[in-house]
Amino acid sequence: MGIFRKLSEHIKQKGLRATLAKIWKHFFFAHQELLWMERDLVTPVPPHKLRPYAPLRLETITPHNTLAFSKHFGDRVGTMAELAAEGHTGHMYLNEQGEAVAFIWGSKVNYHDRHYYGCWFPVRPGEFFEFGGEQIRAYWGTTLSVDLQLNLWQAMAAQGCNKVVDVCEYQNIPALKLHIRMGYKEQGRIMNVYTLFGRWRFYRETTYSGSRLDALRKPASAAVTASAA
Repeated sequence: MGIFRKLSEHIKQKGLRATLAKIWKHFFFAHQELLWMERDLVTPVPPHKLRPYAPLRLETITPHNTLAFSKHFGDRVGTMAELAAEGHTGHMYLNEQGEAVAFIWGSKVNYHDRHYYGCWFPVRPGEFFEFGGEQIRAYWGTTLSVDLQLNLWQAMAAQGCNKVVDVCEYQNIPALKLHIRMGYKEQGRIMNVYTLFGRWRFYRETTYSGSRLDALRKPASAAVTASAA
């Protein structure tokens, strides 16, 4: 009865069509389009109107301090330790209680995303691949989304990098808007992820011309500019 109750609640909240679409994607076939984005590490971030946040402590993630994720990202403690042990650069932001409320990662080498998409993301010399950026809901809409990236860019620049690259799911509108706000540019490449029957995955890279994000752009307005230096 639990399954039928959850299904009924989902239909009430999202509607029958959205519910059927979710079932189809979960059990039969799903297609995710991951747009490749890039940015240099020195151009200032465009103006924004994000609100400030209370001070947090930045710490580099190591295999030995990941218990800080226990409260807000409890299912990620082991994953964080694995990524740190593999040599990727990770930053976490701690509140006064020592709890991680946000994190972000960067990799100078080809990155195998075995924890989520399951594919490889190649990294060229001078670049680093940014991934895993996340913050708890209390910090949504704050300048933390900018600061965590700027601080990672500085750390990776110190390691010899001059460009950040990442992928963003085409259906994730808030994330796409964040990329626009941070001054990313489209590479014209898409990593396509196909999932069959919730088990088997296939990958294919395609290209496109022009921009797929123009509809999300807003006219420039006066606000705060953040430096990437």
